[in-house]
Amino acid sequence: MSRSAPYQPLLLRILHGVSGILAIAAMITGFLVYNTFDGRFGKILIPRIDAIIDIHGTFAVFFLVVFPAIALYSFHAGNKRLLQQDSLQNLTQIGRPIWWVSLQRITNTLMLIASVFALISGRMMKEEWLPTGELNHSWYYLHLIAWVVMLCCLAIHVLMSSKVGGLPLLVSMFLLKVRAEDTPSHWLNGLRSWWGNFSANLGIQNNLLLRVVEVMVLGGMIAAVILPLLAGG
Repeated sequence: MSRSAPYQPLLLRILHGVSGILAIAAMITGFLVYNTFDGRFGKILIPRIDAIIDIHGTFAVFFLVVFPAIALYSFHAGNKRLLQQDSLQNLTQIGRPIWWVSLQRITNTLMLIASVFALISGRMMKEEWLPTGELNHSWYYLHLIAWVVMLCCLAIHVLMSSKVGGLPLLVSMFLLKVRAEDTPSHWLNGLRSWWGNFSANLGIQNNLLLRVVEVMVLGGMIAAVILPLLAGG
């Protein structure tokens, strides 16, 4: 029997869609940067795009602007989709539904961490490094590793989402349906209510590991802005 698509909050769909598009665009252009100026680990023979570093940087900057919103949403309103206290333990139950759910939660959390490392390392790189053949900087290697992790997480995220919720879950992220209580006019009241009950809305006060991850991710976003300034970038 077919399942109807579950309803996803409008704010989640907007943040998920915008951040997803920017992240994928940054990943694609990031590969093109590597393919153009490096290619040590394999490359594709495609026409050279001279302005690819600037294009990649533009998508990365927009992603940096949007990322705090999707991160905060994920750690609070969407914390059930992230690492739980029993997620690592449940990985021993291979093949069972809880195994798939736990793997999805771990992947989502890892994607947030990898995104932060990609932002920090990218911000700390100099535009002249790759065009001049300076390929052995630590920040560049960290950026490559973050790219690989994000790519793997994205693939697993889509696979696990289809496995856990099937096609209806995937389709639900693109539906235009909006409930009356989910319109933007209600967001301000919702934000005030959430802020007034901040400690209760954390949702992770008993999940120390996820709280540590949140501090690391939020601190990383601040570092991505401040470190280049301190380094004179």
